[in-house]
Amino acid sequence: MKKLILFFFCTTVCLSSVYSQKRFRLDSPDGRITTNIEIGDKLTYEILHDGQTLLAASPLSVSLTNGEVWGRNARLSGNRSRTVSQTIPSPFYKKAEIEDHYHELRLTFTGQWGVEFRAYNDGVAYRFFSQRKKPFTIQSEEVVYQFTEDVTAHVPYVEVGEDGDYNAQFMSSFENTYTTAPLSALNPERLMFLPLVADVGQGKRLLITESDLESYPGVYLTNAGGHKALTGVMAPYPKETVQGGHNMLQLLVTEREDYIAKVDKPRTFPWRAVVVSTDDTELADSDMTYKLASPSRIADISWIKPGKVAWEWWNNWNLEGVDFITGINNETYKYYIDFASAHGIEYVILDEGWSVNLQADLMQVVPEIDLPELVAYGKERNVDLILWAGYHAFDRDMENICRHYADMGIKGFKIDFMDRDDQEMVEFNYRASETCARYKLIVDLHGMYKPAGLNRTYPNVLNFEGVHGLEQMKWRPASVDQMKYDVTIPFIRQVAGPVDYTQGAMRNAASGNYFPNNSEPMSQGTRCHQLATYIVFESPFNMLCDSPTNYMKEPESLDFITQIPTVWDETIILKGELGKYILTARRKGDTWYVGGLTNWTPREVEVDLSFLPAGNYNATLFKDGVNAHRKGTDYKKESLSLDNGSTLNVYMAPGGGFTLQLRKM
Repeated sequence: MKKLILFFFCTTVCLSSVYSQKRFRLDSPDGRITTNIEIGDKLTYEILHDGQTLLAASPLSVSLTNGEVWGRNARLSGNRSRTVSQTIPSPFYKKAEIEDHYHELRLTFTGQWGVEFRAYNDGVAYRFFSQRKKPFTIQSEEVVYQFTEDVTAHVPYVEVGEDGDYNAQFMSSFENTYTTAPLSALNPERLMFLPLVADVGQGKRLLITESDLESYPGVYLTNAGGHKALTGVMAPYPKETVQGGHNMLQLLVTEREDYIAKVDKPRTFPWRAVVVSTDDTELADSDMTYKLASPSRIADISWIKPGKVAWEWWNNWNLEGVDFITGINNETYKYYIDFASAHGIEYVILDEGWSVNLQADLMQVVPEIDLPELVAYGKERNVDLILWAGYHAFDRDMENICRHYADMGIKGFKIDFMDRDDQEMVEFNYRASETCARYKLIVDLHGMYKPAGLNRTYPNVLNFEGVHGLEQMKWRPASVDQMKYDVTIPFIRQVAGPVDYTQGAMRNAASGNYFPNNSEPMSQGTRCHQLATYIVFESPFNMLCDSPTNYMKEPESLDFITQIPTVWDETIILKGELGKYILTARRKGDTWYVGGLTNWTPREVEVDLSFLPAGNYNATLFKDGVNAHRKGTDYKKESLSLDNGSTLNVYMAPGGGFTLQLRKM
């Protein structure tokens, strides 16, 4: 409380009358980050770090459809400052709790609107808020990131649609690899989705994302505003939609309104967040998205069970040595349940195909599937079932579907093919999360935009796609560099939240050996690269993508995957560089795991174990074999005795990796 009073006192004394004050300064708790807010013809803010300007004065405003503009010639009516230092519980996350320490400045303006700014030691965020009780519509929001020069950025483009056709690009799966180029060399006619990263000089990077995205469209960025700026674009509200898309499971927008959002009561709007790093490990370790999200709305979370999932779609229901025809039928799923039960895997998923195709009706089950029988069979073996659901099929009968399948004993849904982030779709995701929570159902949001804090607000949402995951290896050409992508997403996409990457391939292709194969797919890179993704990637609900019979041929790899946790008590990013490599340490209970990934460049890394509590440890190391550069499945398993004073040198082959498990003696 003393800290809060002191900060409030200093702020009010240092500022002149709130009615005449035109400039405010907000510092991070450690004093290294400064945010200057200017109120004039425009409302602007800038960000400095140790005196270096990272963002030049950047305007922010909201335009209403009645012609009013928040942020133009604004008249200040009040300000309030505070310091917050608290610990946030973070179940089903990469650490058990998060330290949340920031300085906040809340500015209120004539017209019942305002802006909040927060300064953390690792970044800055702001959001608009409205105190109006009468409904209104927002035509647009001005989001600008103004740099001091033509900086280099690492951006994921929207893949669909023609250049310049933003309406077509708004229908996106949010899955693409990254393009690295100066702002001046980026395509101004193609949208970029969040998060993305800009290099701002002196070894510093800015990651741009958003959080607490509720009942509002997500933001895209474009360089159309010039070679020194990124400018926000948001999808207008849908006016007309038609059923179509993948197996008639989507609503395709054929016409949009001239506004982006409808507002019917006082509310806050999404946080616009900038994470500041002086080292890439700081990006990978950021909790900004989670901290800015609304707290949990589920009082009792004891029923939420993270875990691993035996998955059939990626391996095309392929089994060997069985006396039945494999596919979407009870015999195949009983085999998956038996496999999961034998190896302590919590879930089996029934992916696309269990419900009648082209009907968008989840109450119509194909005759080859007897769901009550499968639920009972799984229950006897301590394995729960998850159902895949197309977006429109789930949305059109959501309450009945959740009630019916929860009563049957189904434990959750993998919802797919939303492929939009306009206000209507964002509202669907919240509605689906809330409805599933009431029926004690977990949720995996596949076909989804990047996480933006929903997993804190509704902890039953365990995972999100919005990632160029392993499913892409069923059809992507060899020219796609998935190894570089794998050591990029921990520093960009994963900063937003967990990734439904769906790893675990047992067919592993060294450089030059990969080719796309839908029926018997493979991964790029080595076996140890695949194993290490279970440590480096965050997935509370984590798939085993390959066939049970492939896993049973590889018992050492299977045993490693099935025993590794999916949520953690502590996470430390040991070292790494965006697009090159990463070493991540995670703790569950008294056991530590270290995972390393590299791109196609081989490298030897030193693992300094001084982060461990004092003592001796029994260690198990999976590392690339001496011929892993030729045959991706080549690896070596070693048992070691180590202590917290040890260092370990590990060689990673091209596209390689390693895992290290440490149990205290």
